[in-house]
Amino acid sequence: MTSIAAYVIGEWAGYAFFRALAGLGLGALVAATVLTVRQPQVSVRRDLSPDRVERGRPALATLRVRNTGSRWQPAFAAHDVAGDAREQVRIRRLGPDSEATYRYELPTSRRGRIAVGPLTLERRDPLGLARNSLATGEVATLWVHPRRHPTRTVVAGRPRHHHVGRTADDSLRGSADLRDVRPYVVGDEVRHLHWKATARTGQLMVRDYVDPDQPRLTVLLDTRSETLPEATFEEAAEVAASILFAASMAGHRCRLLTSAGADLAAPGGALASRQFLDELCLAKQSDDRAALLPPSLTTGASSGGAIVVVTGARGTASDLAPLLVRYGSVTVLGLGPVRGIAPILGARVILAGDATDALQQWSGVIE
Repeated sequence: MTSIAAYVIGEWAGYAFFRALAGLGLGALVAATVLTVRQPQVSVRRDLSPDRVERGRPALATLRVRNTGSRWQPAFAAHDVAGDAREQVRIRRLGPDSEATYRYELPTSRRGRIAVGPLTLERRDPLGLARNSLATGEVATLWVHPRRHPTRTVVAGRPRHHHVGRTADDSLRGSADLRDVRPYVVGDEVRHLHWKATARTGQLMVRDYVDPDQPRLTVLLDTRSETLPEATFEEAAEVAASILFAASMAGHRCRLLTSAGADLAAPGGALASRQFLDELCLAKQSDDRAALLPPSLTTGASSGGAIVVVTGARGTASDLAPLLVRYGSVTVLGLGPVRGIAPILGARVILAGDATDALQQWSGVIE
């Protein structure tokens, strides 16, 4: 537009300078178009290392760019998007069938599931008059977990004594104990036949396997914004993550619930701990005045074991009264400025200003 205006002024006023200026501008535009008309002929692969990281810990993206053509590839820029952040990588000139590797950090200051990509390859002329963009690559996912703090588990052992204790309805695979030898009924596993008892009684007898009651932990995270400010809610998520991670890695069966309705149960192990941390990545606060206890905690059969309620530093006994008859151990971890919490007969109450303080107290009082 500037070149056209200069040419019009030059023709109208008869000034050769403006006509020359218009010619220079038009020539620069043509040159910029020629330089950028060809899109980068490259293959691009981006890897995240790691793809799951604690909040505040470093996470790197590795960008591998290969020139798949038979000619030199001019320099260009690659733009990557990670949530609200944007990263620009300058790709140097590449020879035929050559590859270059670039690394850059991804933002991990906020908890959550972050979409990384797609990549945008862009060529621009030196004067910035023209550009040619190409979107490529897949969208990757970076999971930024809540920070975890050292803590103890709520239970220390896995009782597996034959013929001792009550059995669990939801059996854990691989932990069955022999409780009885009984007559065979249609549908029983043939591999459980007890041949000595069969020979002695004259009828088919099978071993009856059931599971002893296993140590289990339930964590309820309060997601109501009226009880936990945003900054304190992040501390609460860290408390829940630390307790669930420690218990899962110790092999205990755990369950995570939120006031918003999320419900995840998993047996112990590394995979279960990752599932809980991923679920806590997605936990968000709600503005509605929902009840602290979701319906799944107040209806149906009791799951037993211990429950930890992570909430603000205030509450009432009526909110948690249904838990006292459904769980063997009830602990309330109240975070934030202490405004006073009503005593809860039969429950352990811990008040703390942040996650570190809460978990230190928790480690000091659990059995």
